[in-house]
Amino acid sequence: MTKTKTSGRFKLVDTLYVLGMILPFVLCMVLKVLTNVPSEGISISGAMPYFTIPMPIQDLAITEAQVNSVAVIIALFFMCLYFTHGLKVKATLKRQLIVEWIVEKTKNLVNANMGDFFNGYEPFIAAIMGLSAVSSLMALLGLFPPTSDINIVAGWAILTFALITYYKLKGGFGNYLKGFTEPIFVMTPLNILGEVATPVSLAFRHYGNVLSGSVIAVLIASALQGVSELLLGWLPGVFGEIPFLQVGLPAVLSVYFDLFSGCMQAFIFAMLTMLNISGNFPRELYEKRQQKKQSKKSQKIKTNK
Repeated sequence: MTKTKTSGRFKLVDTLYVLGMILPFVLCMVLKVLTNVPSEGISISGAMPYFTIPMPIQDLAITEAQVNSVAVIIALFFMCLYFTHGLKVKATLKRQLIVEWIVEKTKNLVNANMGDFFNGYEPFIAAIMGLSAVSSLMALLGLFPPTSDINIVAGWAILTFALITYYKLKGGFGNYLKGFTEPIFVMTPLNILGEVATPVSLAFRHYGNVLSGSVIAVLIASALQGVSELLLGWLPGVFGEIPFLQVGLPAVLSVYFDLFSGCMQAFIFAMLTMLNISGNFPRELYEKRQQKKQSKKSQKIKTNK
């Protein structure tokens, strides 16, 4: 990598991209401070609703989960612009080396788990991991993580389910329906139930793991406060009111549940997405259908001649 001097315009564009990454989270924190209602004791609640849009069938509630999710998308968009700004054939910036490493690792991951037929899925899988990981990491900023809302994660699961069904249908609609009757016809209700259970399990696995980590961290922090008052409440003056046992351990738990576990759940969700899509793709049936189409086309060409 060779170093090159960057112009003032290049630095200005970089600054705007960095601000585009930071400002969405800052605005979310300001919005949370302005609308947050203080509560006493343990408070474990879902996403706070900001306002409601009247709809014909059911009113649409706009919550902090949706607002924070949009903030994550905007931040990731500007992050992509920042990392791809100034790319050249020969790397001259450190960020280009990072981008090349991410692309290489994502390609290897997709190729190892999905096969060469799905080589174009690298951006989709990288987007899933980035969106999920950053959404979970918002808890480190004191914001509500969108992955703790079943509605957000269910949307991702439904998208994955649509892709699974799309590739299943590549083997033919008749073969798709026939799959519900295998191995015997009486298994049809269970096969249909198993089909519906795919997006449900994807959504609840991710949502449950992220939410349970947040709940455990809150409960332990509250318990440590009570134990601190019980054991150290005899200290004179202000010292008896300081929850000394809350210092340190909640931060360590936050690093595990929010940082490590959040990134791990993003990786697991991406892995399950890849395995479900590629594992349900009937490649042999698809190739046979393609061969039949090719033979029909060649026969038509011969007859026209």
